[in-house]
Formats: sequence, C-alpha cells, structure tokens
Amino acid sequence: MIELDHVTKSYGARDSVNDVSFAVEKGAFCAIVGPSGSGKSTTMRMINRLIEPSGGSIRINGEDIARLPVEALRRRTGYAIQSVGLFPHWNVADNIATVPRLLKWPEERVQQRVEELLSLLQLDSAMRTKFPHQFSGGQQQRIGVARALAADPEVLLMDEPFGALDPITRETLRVEISRIHRSTGKTILFVTHDIDEALQLADTIALLRDGKLVQFGAPIELLTQPANDFVRDFMGGSALGLKLLALRHVGERVKPELVPGEPIAPETTLAEALSQMVLRRTSHLPVRGVGGSANGSIGLSDLVT
Repeated sequence: MIELDHVTKSYGARDSVNDVSFAVEKGAFCAIVGPSGSGKSTTMRMINRLIEPSGGSIRINGEDIARLPVEALRRRTGYAIQSVGLFPHWNVADNIATVPRLLKWPEERVQQRVEELLSLLQLDSAMRTKFPHQFSGGQQQRIGVARALAADPEVLLMDEPFGALDPITRETLRVEISRIHRSTGKTILFVTHDIDEALQLADTIALLRDGKLVQFGAPIELLTQPANDFVRDFMGGSALGLKLLALRHVGERVKPELVPGEPIAPETTLAEALSQMVLRRTSHLPVRGVGGSANGSIGLSDLVT
C-alpha cells in the first residue's frame, strides 16, 4: 500500500502540491491525472524522494519513507520516465542489470533476470548485446520498463512514460503495461495527462488541479459521480457516455439469440462494439463463445441498458 497523508510541496509562497491525501492498495494500478501544472509529476517525485515534501508524510507498506535510506527506497521502487534515461554507452543487458548489480546479486541470477524481463517485455534475446541508439523509441521505452522491474520492486512508478511516442506505439505499450500489471501484480502509479490512457489502464484515478486532489476513486465513479464541473469536463464532458462504454464489455450484455456475421470476443468493450456496428452497418453483432463460434449476440439497445 502507498499512503499520502496531507502531503504538501512548497516553492516559496507557492504550493505545487497542497495537502494531498490518498491511499493506493497493494496490487492496484493508480493513474495520477490532471492538467499541466496540477502537481502530478511533483507528487510522483516525492514518492521516490527525488524531491522532499514540505509537509505531510508518505508511507509504503506502513513505513514512512522519510525514515528510509534513499538508496534503499529507490531499490524498492522501480521508476520509468518519458525520456527513458538509458545509459547510451551500456548495452541492453547492462542497462537492465543496473539495480541488481548495485544490490550485488550473483551474476548468474542477474543474467537470468535479464532474460526473464526480455521475455516479459516481448523483446528478442538477441537485443541484449545491442545499444540504445540502435532501437526505436518504443523499444527503448520497453527496455526502460524492464530496467525499472529488474530488482523485482514492490512499486512501479511511471511518469508519463509514453508521452513522446506516436499513437500506434503508445497504444501497443499500453496493452503491454496492462498485461505486465496482470501478470506481476505490482502496485503501479502512472502519471498521465491523457484521460483515455488512464481509463484504459487504471483501476483507481487521482485527479489533481492546482496542486490539490479534486477527486479520487474508481474510473466509473469519476465518470458517473463527478465531484464538480471541472471533473465532469476533464473526464470528457459531452463525451462521457462514450467513455463509459469503453469501461464495459460485451460479455456483460450478451444475449442468447444468434445472428449472422463474424463474431466478436466477449472482452470487446461496448465502445468497440458500437464502432463495429457502424462499420458493418448493423444493429446486432454475434458474440464468440468458448469454442470460438458464436453463442450469442449483442444489439444496439443492449449498449445503453
């Protein structure tokens, strides 16, 4: 668990973060969102003690991080950033092995961990001897995530890690991070200004504005029960209905009636189902069952029930 208790960060007379309190459960994926200047990255950096709070406290699994040696804290928290920060003169394997070697792991264990992470991030083992400049931005970002996970940290902190990537690469890495979260059970804090990214990845959202926490809760809560007009507008305003469809899945609404056509998967979001209905010019879609063939359907009216 990560707990922020009345955390404040002041620069002179200005509060970059002002009296922020929330708790992220172990194994949760929490997105910290908000407009530019809202205090998102400052909050993240205080959790890793890259900067120190001016007031309040931060605890990880009940331990006040102010009482921990900085090196010990950072070895417990993996950190991935937008600029990646790979060492250009080190090859991929050495970049990933940075923290395990600082922890004096046996070299055999280090190399085993490198291979595990290359596999987890779906990177070719042959890449281990190459250097960062030989890879695309998306591949470099995967290597950065592998390095952040290398010492098996309790917490993974990600500060707008996909912000500089093109939309296609960004979407691919979103899927990968979601898969990694499911497979590892890590607690992840993810800073982003992209609310669609937060809705796709997170099970809890902390929305900041002018350094203050405006609302904290599950995505569905912020969409259906916004605390004020700012939350409603930030979450999508007039497009809230479509964003709600993106949180629900076809399997929740499938009916037993069969209809012709190529079946869609039950894990398809209702937003994707609506898109398919428009593209296929139909009001009903078949839904795939366990064996791969259609065993039910979903209709346009089912999207709004």
